[in-house]
Amino acid sequence: MLRTVLKSKLHRAHVTDANVNYEGSITIPTDLMEAANIWDGEKVLVTSVTTGARLETYVIPGPAGSGSIVINGAAAHLINTGHIVTIMAWGLSAEPVKPQRLLLDDQNKVVPKRVL
Repeated sequence: MLRTVLKSKLHRAHVTDANVNYEGSITIPTDLMEAANIWDGEKVLVTSVTTGARLETYVIPGPAGSGSIVINGAAAHLINTGHIVTIMAWGLSAEPVKPQRLLLDDQNKVVPKRVL
């Protein structure tokens, strides 16, 4: 049996722009996409920590190192500039998957994991 499991998570990303006139998607910098193992065109669930809004869309790559997380298209009516969001990608697997979970700071840079 295949199960749908979390494979990638960008937690506490800060939305830097929301463009309702774009055709749709979420723009994520390529360095964050690579770090989280998220592909160009991959379906993601975006949840707003700020309002509780939830939506599904697809990813388009943005400039590496820019820190720009942009909500595009009609989704910009639900999630706006300044919102804090969690971006999750899922996979189908017959075995448990260890997801890549990344916590982001206020500039959308990965917070290093601390060894306690």
